[in-house]
Amino acid sequence: MGLFRRAPQLPPEHRHRLVLTDDDVLAAVEMADHRWAVATRRALHVVDDTEVSRWPWSQVDQGRLDPVEHTLTVHIVDGGEVVLALLDKTTSRPFAATFRERVQQSIVCSCDVSVPHGVVYVTIRRAEDDTLFSQVVNPGAVDLHDPEVAALVQSAEARVREAAGMS
Repeated sequence: MGLFRRAPQLPPEHRHRLVLTDDDVLAAVEMADHRWAVATRRALHVVDDTEVSRWPWSQVDQGRLDPVEHTLTVHIVDGGEVVLALLDKTTSRPFAATFRERVQQSIVCSCDVSVPHGVVYVTIRRAEDDTLFSQVVNPGAVDLHDPEVAALVQSAEARVREAAGMS
């Protein structure tokens, strides 16, 4: 038995379907349903024999790894959720570590904004083309159109844009 285990290799037929240019595969893991989760430099992909789903890292809010169930729940900025049923801890933990690193890499700076009825997050993110943009994430039921909320968010957005040199 060797000291090092080889990372799972994405099958060539799936790699070709991802239509990657300079976007190297950083981590790939087969899931319990025989789909593959793939972390590339620019995006998270889920691929099977018929479909490819893709989320740029700047559109991924966060993920939560359940070490008992071996699932990685991916929270998308628009409020969506994707549950990746990974096979076991030998593949789920390394993939989750790469996932976390890529999400963190897309965040330049951020701040939490306490507003009436909750908290929103104002973040400067790095897009796929390396440009910076501001993003407001509303994980709850906060009314972003409320004038008081809008003013607080706008002020926070101005601060994070200035902190990132975008003013």
